[in-house]
Amino acid sequence: MTDFPHSGRPHSSRPKSGRPSEPFVASHPLIVFDGVCVLCSSFVRMVVRLDRQSRFRFATAQSPFGEALFKKHGLRTDSYETNLVLVGGLAFTQLDSLVAVMAELGWPWRAAKLLLLLPRPLRNWLYDRIAKNRYALFGRKDSCDIPSAELRERFLD
Repeated sequence: MTDFPHSGRPHSSRPKSGRPSEPFVASHPLIVFDGVCVLCSSFVRMVVRLDRQSRFRFATAQSPFGEALFKKHGLRTDSYETNLVLVGGLAFTQLDSLVAVMAELGWPWRAAKLLLLLPRPLRNWLYDRIAKNRYALFGRKDSCDIPSAELRERFLD
């Protein structure tokens, strides 16, 4: 489990850039997600509910800000088959993004780090199977949700 979250070694589930060229504001972890994906939006709602300190910030991959971050980290912007999570200036994708978020939420969610015991190729394969079939399995919305006024301040455009 030494490869998470602060190892300097680049991994295939991190964006091509490995470490961002300029650090993201580390005081607020950021989740960039597919805003029309029912599974992704449900994940964000769960994080909002569990994030009692309101630390996390959010952006849809379809927003100008989200798209720019995907491009910056070498991710495709014509299909959003991964979340991009920025924590402490480090970028995470695929299953590592889920683990990074859960680790930030504290106990008992931090136990998700056990997923890192799975070999990286297996983690990526599992994530990719779900990501490629998420619309068929969980659904797709016609447009991104409009966050409540209370949550709106935590969304970045």
